[in-house]
Amino acid sequence: MKPSSQLSDVLHVLMHLAQASAPLTSESLASAMGTNPVVLRRLMGGLRDAGFVSSGKGHGGGWVMAAALEDVTLRDVHAALGSPALVSLGFREDHPGCLIAQAVNASLRTAMEQAEASLLARLEGVTLAALARDFDHRLKASRKSGAPRTYRLEDHHGQD
Repeated sequence: MKPSSQLSDVLHVLMHLAQASAPLTSESLASAMGTNPVVLRRLMGGLRDAGFVSSGKGHGGGWVMAAALEDVTLRDVHAALGSPALVSLGFREDHPGCLIAQAVNASLRTAMEQAEASLLARLEGVTLAALARDFDHRLKASRKSGAPRTYRLEDHHGQD
């Protein structure tokens, strides 16, 4: 099973919104992320419901940040997405009466729960403002090295 990139994708979009001087359309954001605008709007719905972004329709409409970057943690964004699993392991469930499977599954579940709790604690400690500062630092370093990197949505074309 392919790991979910929803959290990464949404954080990427939020960083574009943080850099934008005008609303960004679902179409432009989806194009930059290599996805369908409907998929993007579905992902953004939870963020809008949480008050992190807002959207306007019509000419000049699009997505904008609605919350201060300092006030939103990565854990907040994860929760706005519906708290998808951060750690995923498969379990042998085909023989629920097997004592070996029970022991293995119990051990793996405990490890997964501990790993997920650790990840959530780390996400709680990182704000969107911290991501934006890291981006700014990387951009300045990139410019000093002479290796320009794409960071504007209109130049994105699927790579940063």
